[in-house]
Amino acid sequence: MSPNTLAISEIFHSIQGEGSFAGWPCTFIRLAGCGHGCAGCDTSYAEDKGFELEIEEIIQRALTFQASFIEITGGEPLRQPPVYPLMTQLCDLNQKVLLETGGFISVEKVDKRVHKIIDIKPPSSGVAQHNNPDNIRLALEAELPQRHNFEFKIVIAGKEDYDWATSLLLEHRLADSFTVMMGVAFEKLDPAKLAEWILHDHLRVRLQLQLHKYLWDPSRRGV
Repeated sequence: MSPNTLAISEIFHSIQGEGSFAGWPCTFIRLAGCGHGCAGCDTSYAEDKGFELEIEEIIQRALTFQASFIEITGGEPLRQPPVYPLMTQLCDLNQKVLLETGGFISVEKVDKRVHKIIDIKPPSSGVAQHNNPDNIRLALEAELPQRHNFEFKIVIAGKEDYDWATSLLLEHRLADSFTVMMGVAFEKLDPAKLAEWILHDHLRVRLQLQLHKYLWDPSRRGV
């Protein structure tokens, strides 16, 4: 694979289902490959090798949808080095670029103009030990306006996850400075129960639902 080529799982136009941009029409560039094996992964098909596209072709396909936002996701998009120039070129074209990353790889090399949605994996994921602490450090050390280009997402499957996440947020005071989205693992935890915990603890997080899974069949690709 050349330095200007990426392995792509799919490129599609849909409604953003998660994060602070939920509800907005968005173009998604889903890169292939991950390898982390998170329990409950809902895009395991992105582990397939996908198909190769040059950066120029990826940009051309993404721009045809004329969406307000372009999200780079995966799999784990930061595994492929050419993703960095892809994001920079999209920013240079005055596109609002979102990156959703599993949180295993440092976002230090990501263009500062990119809005970074960083997962923090709780114990039920089976891979919490692989969370990269550098991402929290980079967010806390970021100066304005770049600080606004960080947000964190935690998917909760039960009370153990919730208590673990709450301790982490309080330790780093993340919710004082950043948008923190807390959602439920689909069909693993009643969203109303998570809402009760958040309200009881006066936790400064935003409850999220995976909007796309309520609009369409949860197993459907390209949404």
